[in-house]
Amino acid sequence: MKPIALSLIVLTMASYTFAQNRFDLLLTGGHVIDAKNGISAIRDVGIKDGVIAAVAPRLDPATALKVVNVSGLYVTPGLVDIHVHVFAGTGERNSYAGDNSLYPDGYTFRVGVTTVADAGCAGWRNFEDFKDKIIDRSKTRVLAFLNIVGHGMRGGRFENDLKDMEAAPAAEMAKKYKGLIVGFKTAHYAGPEWTPVERAVEAGTLANIPVMVDFGNDHPERPIQDLLTKKLRPGDIYTHCYSGLRHELDDSGHVNPGMIEGRKRGVIFDVGHGGGSFAWRVAVPAMQQKFLPDSISTDLHIGSMNSGMKDMLNVMDKFLAMGMSLDDVIVRSTWNPAKEIHHEELGNLSVGSPADVTVLRVETGNFGFTDMYGARLSGKQRLACELTVHSGKVVYDLNGITRPEWTTLPKDYRQTGDAAWDAITPGRGGRRGPPAK
Repeated sequence: MKPIALSLIVLTMASYTFAQNRFDLLLTGGHVIDAKNGISAIRDVGIKDGVIAAVAPRLDPATALKVVNVSGLYVTPGLVDIHVHVFAGTGERNSYAGDNSLYPDGYTFRVGVTTVADAGCAGWRNFEDFKDKIIDRSKTRVLAFLNIVGHGMRGGRFENDLKDMEAAPAAEMAKKYKGLIVGFKTAHYAGPEWTPVERAVEAGTLANIPVMVDFGNDHPERPIQDLLTKKLRPGDIYTHCYSGLRHELDDSGHVNPGMIEGRKRGVIFDVGHGGGSFAWRVAVPAMQQKFLPDSISTDLHIGSMNSGMKDMLNVMDKFLAMGMSLDDVIVRSTWNPAKEIHHEELGNLSVGSPADVTVLRVETGNFGFTDMYGARLSGKQRLACELTVHSGKVVYDLNGITRPEWTTLPKDYRQTGDAAWDAITPGRGGRRGPPAK
């Protein structure tokens, strides 16, 4: 064979190999909503080696190992829930560093959440136990706000102990686990002193990370206006912003002027729905007055998951029911919270970003949504998660849209996935199935 002909064959084979391996997973025909990149349009999304490889109006399906048609669905970055309680496994009763928390993986992927931030269950004294028991063993990406209380969120005896609120050791722990600890949390304090907030802000300043505040019991000595206009820094987070428990609305029904001034100063307002921190009689007037949340979060724990708050999509549904557009709901559930916790690599579909992707269906019908008091608001839309991809691999597939019909497979078929894109079926014996399309 002539050298020129041989070279052409080698080049052709190399081009064929490249084309066949450009993407591990290709999602085609979906409506992409990616706020960071200003996209709200039909786009294909290509994934390779755990990261976003391409987003374009059309990508060649012949270049993908696995192609999934998501036409008629919405494709978003993986949802980011920055207020959860997931320090389970210690066996401690009546404690958020114990039985009040939930193991994350059972409550995340099925509703499109790929990243959570635990909101203060652990303090500097028990963070490494939390890391060992939960963070290191979870498939969900688990980050953490470190409680300013050294012993963490273990009940009133601990959470009201001013002596255990030390900025220096908290900051040192945050520096040791930079990026994993994304902020500090103060919560549930029953007294009138400013000490918990002041110590948390001091720690936040030392570690250069934000503070999330659950303002605890309402006291005239520490009004919300002072918290938002004097105590917190730009980038700090006020969670439970529609609770109504701390005068978020004034007596005339208007948004507290301190909230408005706090927002101008750069304070961030987070939903943190929970079992007792969201009321229609606060949220609806606030929304009508254009006081929208910066981020949507659940405050997931054993006391909230089956009450007015069900899960992340349920909270998102409530804002759709109050008239917020789908695009605005998505940005507050992806890109905004990612920025708030200083993880700008998340919450977007930029090329090179971790391939966390959520595929949603918008269902229409007659639905009802309840607040912390059991009051109902009717809605016409509801979100359902069809598919969740985490770090480039399918981790949840509600209706099997990534799977072949069983009648098309060999009589003795086994695994239908491939470890390059599938985290559900591979792993039993380490076998890789055929690259079925």
